[in-house]
Amino acid sequence: MKYSGGPPRTPEDSDPEAPLLALRVYPGGNNESDRSLMLRARAGDAHARQQLLAGISEPVYRYTLRMLSNAEDARDASQDTLVKVLRHLDSYDLDRPFLTWVFGIARNTCIDEYRRRKRRAWDEPGDVVDPGPPALHLAMQSEDAERLNRSLAALSPLYREVIVLYHFEHLKYTEIADVLEVPLGTVMNRIFRARQKLKDHYENEGGEP
Repeated sequence: MKYSGGPPRTPEDSDPEAPLLALRVYPGGNNESDRSLMLRARAGDAHARQQLLAGISEPVYRYTLRMLSNAEDARDASQDTLVKVLRHLDSYDLDRPFLTWVFGIARNTCIDEYRRRKRRAWDEPGDVVDPGPPALHLAMQSEDAERLNRSLAALSPLYREVIVLYHFEHLKYTEIADVLEVPLGTVMNRIFRARQKLKDHYENEGGEP
């Protein structure tokens, strides 16, 4: 089964470093129009399904591109994610943020790709709680996008994914915990360590601290 609404945008169509939207296609809760859209999509309404996919294709592609650092792999992973979203609409909890659920599917798809590459690196050290705002500001402020992308790609998937979800997709800690299916404290620990590692990589690339 393939998503017939067209492939996710390519790097030529959409710049990953462009301003990011705080997109919430189906946030869950009491919005009756959103609930109606989801119920129609579940019932097989082709137009409703196209509306859902149109809203998530770009953030899914951004996420997979940053996680996989390869445009072709990202397009394949995005396509697989969209297909899985359609296949599993019946299992979606209507009270859960829709995009958080979608990112969970995208994450598992990327993990499958790492397994195929046989170079996963998801082990982590002990807990460290982030004490407050980070010294690292480059993730959102740097004008040197190429250096930042190289630094991001140098991180292990364990740390890259929390940077992507927090700094680029603007998910809250609790939402990231939901995507990763880990405790909130673990998310705080990973973000703290990921920021430090990203800062180190960035400075090694010649960027300003």
